[in-house]
Amino acid sequence: MDCSSYKLYHVHDHDSRAYLETYFSGNPNAPFKDELLRSPMEKLHNAFSMGHMAGKLLIDISAGPLIHHLYSACEFFQEIILMRTNEQCIMEIMKWQDDRTGAFCWGHMAAHVTDLEGKSDECEAKEMKLKSAITHVVKFDTETESLTDLIEVPQADCVITACLLDKVCKDQDDYMRNLRKIVKLLKPGGHLILFGTINASYYTVGDHRFHVFKYDEIL
Repeated sequence: MDCSSYKLYHVHDHDSRAYLETYFSGNPNAPFKDELLRSPMEKLHNAFSMGHMAGKLLIDISAGPLIHHLYSACEFFQEIILMRTNEQCIMEIMKWQDDRTGAFCWGHMAAHVTDLEGKSDECEAKEMKLKSAITHVVKFDTETESLTDLIEVPQADCVITACLLDKVCKDQDDYMRNLRKIVKLLKPGGHLILFGTINASYYTVGDHRFHVFKYDEIL
């Protein structure tokens, strides 16, 4: 299949629940389990535990209705704003945050991070702390210079973006243009944490293939 025929994450709005069930469930046979689940959480846990990154506000601008990489962050930042590209994704997050029937269960990842912290008996408390820390879930558009015209987003002490640029950017120029927009969300001296996928060209959700901007360590 030619890469030009792949669907685009932010244009075709793939099924958010199918995306979660495929790559982020507690299924021990889930593909790329270490790369997508354990590794990001462990790296963030280690980074925050060093004590150099903390403050009032963290903005997370990531792909899909993902929240698991923020379990460690809620111990170091008072407020978290999530920015996502489509309504279905936002609804999936809100369903989890409000404990609605049918919400995706992130308990396996809350348990993992509390084990890392040596507090395995505080899994439920960790879940509640993250839900309370998330103050807004905002829709954004990569075509706008400020990413969102609907709400004025304050500059943050830390911005995390996980696998979002890989999915919405068509080439290197597009990648750098969108990265500059994201950096503008940071306060002077703030920290940017960027997760990406090296040398990938597509991913699947159900029967559909979605574009990934392919790059290596040099970009």
